[in-house]
Amino acid sequence: MKYVNIDPFQIIGISIHTTNENGQASSEIAELWNQFMTKGLLRKIPNKIDNTIYSLYTDYEGDHTQPYTALLGCKVNSLGIIPEGMIGRRFGEGKYVKVSAHGDLTEGLIVKQWSKIWRMELDRKYSIDFEVFGDKAQDPTDAEIDFYIAVK
Repeated sequence: MKYVNIDPFQIIGISIHTTNENGQASSEIAELWNQFMTKGLLRKIPNKIDNTIYSLYTDYEGDHTQPYTALLGCKVNSLGIIPEGMIGRRFGEGKYVKVSAHGDLTEGLIVKQWSKIWRMELDRKYSIDFEVFGDKAQDPTDAEIDFYIAVK
């Protein structure tokens, strides 16, 4: 775990409003990923910086036990063109705690890591948190994912 500062960035992708209650987010975010991959949305995002996929959590209605928006997409250098069915969002700079996890995505790596993060004593902002699925995440059975949690 280390503290990092993140510069402002822009994302284009797809989103849902969900909650962690009763495992709802796990299934809904899995379906969001399914849509993203099966509809080939990665190649449909204009002005993307690279093929790194970001899974963001924002618009929290409280802490992690309250509803929030999950957004799946890519960083872009412009929000000038947003394809139909997608959204574009700007996010400001901030201070984050970076945590990395290594393992099998098909065996619940993400959910298990978030369970650990929720138990950490962090002074969270609940503004925007995200995961980065870059080059080290290409093999889903042996992936390394970086988690960024906004802190005060």
